[in-house]
Amino acid sequence: MPVPKMTVPLVLETRERQADGMGGHRTVWRALGVVHAHMDSGSGRQRGAEAGPESIVGWAITLRGFPAGDPRRPSSGQRLRMGARVFRIDAVAEADPLGRHLRIFAQEESV
Repeated sequence: MPVPKMTVPLVLETRERQADGMGGHRTVWRALGVVHAHMDSGSGRQRGAEAGPESIVGWAITLRGFPAGDPRRPSSGQRLRMGARVFRIDAVAEADPLGRHLRIFAQEESV
């Protein structure tokens, strides 16, 4: 596998529950840090949403590898952000046998 050029800066974010002051909670996203990635777009589709049609594009995103259990390793349920664009992480796998790179399968959703 050739070494990917990881030149796209992305912010890794994780979901947290925060008290709303009225006995409930709300979901907030906390930035964990910046990672640099190589991004390949996949196929796109459209689905109906409450506010109208929504575009969904699949992405394969390559990052530097971290072992399982390392807090710097992205996981499903987290997301990557590039400005206003958000990429929801569906799955993470090693991109090569030595684990030097990770392949992230993500969905970008936009209205």
